Amino acid sequence: MKLVQNYLPKCQAAAAQPARAIRWAFFIGCCVMMGTFRATATETRVAEPVISLRILETKTGVRFGLWGKPLSRPAPTLIILASTVEVTLEDAYYRQAGTVLAEQGYLCVSIDLPAHGPQQKSGEPTGLDGWRYRVDHGEDFVGENNRRLAQVLDHLIAAGFTDAARIAICGTSRGGFLALHFAAFDPRVVGVAAIAPVTDLRVLREFQGSGINPLLSALGLTEQAAQLAGRAVWVSIGDRDTRVGTDEAIALVRRVSAAAQAQGLNARAELHVLPEPRGHTTPAGAPEQAAQWINRQLKVTASDVQGVKK
Repeated sequence: MKLVQNYLPKCQAAAAQPARAIRWAFFIGCCVMMGTFRATATETRVAEPVISLRILETKTGVRFGLWGKPLSRPAPTLIILASTVEVTLEDAYYRQAGTVLAEQGYLCVSIDLPAHGPQQKSGEPTGLDGWRYRVDHGEDFVGENNRRLAQVLDHLIAAGFTDAARIAICGTSRGGFLALHFAAFDPRVVGVAAIAPVTDLRVLREFQGSGINPLLSALGLTEQAAQLAGRAVWVSIGDRDTRVGTDEAIALVRRVSAAAQAQGLNARAELHVLPEPRGHTTPAGAPEQAAQWINRQLKVTASDVQGVKK
């Protein structure tokens, strides 16, 4: 309408000349029609589905979170581990590859890590100190986490949320540690991507002074090399990560590749050591690289995304 008002004096001036008046009338009519069309188009446009966090619970009482667009059929699923459900799925840093993959039709899933949030037990410290507390008391927190996560997968598959043939897992730091453990534990996981992962708890300052503890040694990821052999494994870590150990991550991937060779399997473990002067953090570009790698493992195509509900 502002455009019409701007040209109205010219229309009035042209009224004395019939030919020019007809042309200006036609112009004004087109402007009005275009304005009406834009308004109609704006009013009838269907809004894109909003990605938001949903907190649910399995029948066995395991709390978990979903982050992704609603789908009309079982979706490729990415499990993401980092901290609590909320921290993991609502923070783009910890969501990592999930930020990209959710837009491509993936369902992102997470659970609370042991000794984090609702999983912190009365009388124990929180976070990694809680892990140390449990190990010192002979508690296999990794096995417990594997069982809870397997129950979530059972629930998602039975409910029709998850495509059982297309499941991947990823994690950052301590989450990468548990993601690699779960991939070794549950054969339904097609591929695992770990970013700056803990691979040996004894490297962490929280576990200094643990002494000889058979459980602590058994929880080292090199002990899972035989189970990870021939599996799709992707690890990215900075070249100066003294917090979790760059050398330990390299040793793990070499051990997995050697185990694959010993079993006569194709080695499918990838290692990316990237320049990262900041030390323990996500190397630049790692989340996007992980998303591309996960897509290749699960072979997700454009037709899979067409099931997104509008």
